[in-house]
Amino acid sequence: MDILALLLMGLVFVASLAIQGGLQATFARFSRVANSRGLTGAEVARAILDAHGLTHVRVESVPGALTDHYDPHAKTVRLSEPNYASPSLAALAVAAHEVGHAVQDAHGYTWLRVRASLWPAASLGTNLGPILVVGGLMLGAIGLAKLGLYLYLAVALFQLVTLPVEFDASRRALEFLRRMGFLSREEMAPARQVLTWAALTYVAALASSLATILYYASLLMGRREE
Repeated sequence: MDILALLLMGLVFVASLAIQGGLQATFARFSRVANSRGLTGAEVARAILDAHGLTHVRVESVPGALTDHYDPHAKTVRLSEPNYASPSLAALAVAAHEVGHAVQDAHGYTWLRVRASLWPAASLGTNLGPILVVGGLMLGAIGLAKLGLYLYLAVALFQLVTLPVEFDASRRALEFLRRMGFLSREEMAPARQVLTWAALTYVAALASSLATILYYASLLMGRREE
């Protein structure tokens, strides 16, 4: 069972690398293609927010690449420096996606609330779960190892709930870009590609966590049989 679990982890790892490579290649490609209206990511984000009555939500630039995110506590859409100032198709897709999260927040989107409620347990599971599993097995404390496994399950649950949140934000983003006329019909396909590859990274993260859980469970089962 340990060998099969390790093999699964290896396959998931390779698939995750392939998805990351696909995202980076797609993003790099369409980061070099400007939209026909010459609008930047920041301008589009601001326009969509204002159109939805979210004038209080700020749009800020943050260092790094693909560091874009929405901060629900600060009510701020943060775009990475390249996407903030770029008029590329990739920048507009990402900016609209992050605004999608702001709209979710404003409308009380259920899955966004559920994900927020799971964050403390998921954070604890990420930091302590593997340590407790490995430490428990080394010390022969099966109960401690089980606790670590349960904590890590919270990580997978958080990632599972993240999927509808991210897919819905991308759906909203494409609707914003189409309905408000920011992208032409021909430009919509590249934007959809960027968001699809980005969404697949969340699927890969969940698959990786599930494979890790299976491996930990196989270790626990093997120890109990000794």
